[in-house]
Amino acid sequence: MRKILVLLMLTMVAPVMAQEGKLPPPNAEAAKYPLVTRSSVLERAVNDVIRPAFQNFKDKTDAMTVAMDGLCVAPSSPNLDDAKLAFADVVDAYSRVEFFTIGPLGRDNRAERIFFWPDRKGIGLRQVQQVLAQEDETATTPDGLTSKSVAVQGLGALEFVLYGTGNDTLTSTDGDFRCRFGLAISKSLANIGSELVVDWMASDGIATHLMEPREDYADYRTKIEALEELVGFMSHGMEAIRDTRLLPFIGREGAPKPRLAPFWRSGLTMAAVQANIEGLQTLFEKSQIADAVGPTDMGLRASVEFEFANAFRAVDLVSLPVDQAVTRSKQMSALNYLVIVTQSLQTVFGEQLSAALSLSVGFSALDGD
Repeated sequence: MRKILVLLMLTMVAPVMAQEGKLPPPNAEAAKYPLVTRSSVLERAVNDVIRPAFQNFKDKTDAMTVAMDGLCVAPSSPNLDDAKLAFADVVDAYSRVEFFTIGPLGRDNRAERIFFWPDRKGIGLRQVQQVLAQEDETATTPDGLTSKSVAVQGLGALEFVLYGTGNDTLTSTDGDFRCRFGLAISKSLANIGSELVVDWMASDGIATHLMEPREDYADYRTKIEALEELVGFMSHGMEAIRDTRLLPFIGREGAPKPRLAPFWRSGLTMAAVQANIEGLQTLFEKSQIADAVGPTDMGLRASVEFEFANAFRAVDLVSLPVDQAVTRSKQMSALNYLVIVTQSLQTVFGEQLSAALSLSVGFSALDGD
């Protein structure tokens, strides 16, 4: 009888001791997972990645406007070089945010106004050349540009101003109209940059909805939906790098077509691709989304880090401008390998990470469905 009473007492005390931490659970190692909460992932993604990245884009467009204004006031080779450096900084900054197409960037044709791409039929080039040939004064103010085609408002048009045929006139007064057109584009980009920052900082805007989903929100009702958006950025972002940045110009089914590469005139194609990849890597790392999985999926982080390292090694091997790189076997091999790596990362994000988080990322907007 005494043994029975002792057993009963131990049975009653055990749960209390376990709650106080005196007895470890049978699966103590698994109990510490996930390492971070889903709410923490969403907050980090917005506050540590998305908001700072758009602020950086705004800052770079502001600096671009200053550089272009300086060039127009005092045309010279050094000032043209400064404008080109500022342009490269804007390309880098935008390449890190262009896959955050939800909300602010997706409204009012902002993404297209910033960078009209792909442009396989050369529509943008013809329209920019027409503006320059006609010296259309309505294209020398941001308001005038807004009423025109998106193809003459953004980075593609500004690249032609700085690097296209006739760019040498920018070092003298002969390039006055060309420079004022470029300055208007810079101001327009800076205006969009400011709008994006304001929208992402709004107290009850998309940032709040993404971090704190609610049933009565039209966009994000649950943390599942918000996390699906984040994983979608990474998966579809890798798909876009492959399908709209690399494949059109490397010529897998024919001769390479380097002029189908973005920013080929300025020689910034691979710099933009690298910034694309770095932007997605930053989202993956700083959000700590790989730590929101269970113990059986903790190896995903290492898999993703391994593939990112492969991607950067491939980018580093493409050391020449793309029109020359496609004529070198080693560099073409690196470009083809980069295609394979982006496919692998897309699969890891869209299938493995998605499954580990019990998400459904769905098809890409690139599918046209």
